[in-house]
Amino acid sequence: MTVPNAAQLQGVTLTSSAAAKVKELIEAEGDGEMALRLGVKRSGCSGYAYDMFFDSAIDASDIVSETDGVRVVVDATSVSMVTGAVVDFKDDGLAGAGFAIENPNVSGTCGCGQSFS
Repeated sequence: MTVPNAAQLQGVTLTSSAAAKVKELIEAEGDGEMALRLGVKRSGCSGYAYDMFFDSAIDASDIVSETDGVRVVVDATSVSMVTGAVVDFKDDGLAGAGFAIENPNVSGTCGCGQSFS
């Protein structure tokens, strides 16, 4: 995996459908200061897994991007692994609904689709 230099680092983008769903979930939480935090943790058979949750604590070293009024925060440790990623929300009816991450930094995934390298 190629690690971008600091000038190349950028945040994570949400599609309009993902931003709308995140906004809905944040409103349900009742804390307008919250942002969607996306990180990476060691896990799974391929080495890494995504960690997504709502957070109102933003550190000065975090990379913050915004889509349709929704902030996405990435910690300094994870940013090189998710820079340029796009988060989408898919509602496939009976097949289920959920967030999907298209990450240009992924070189491989495991068979179960839960982790990446």
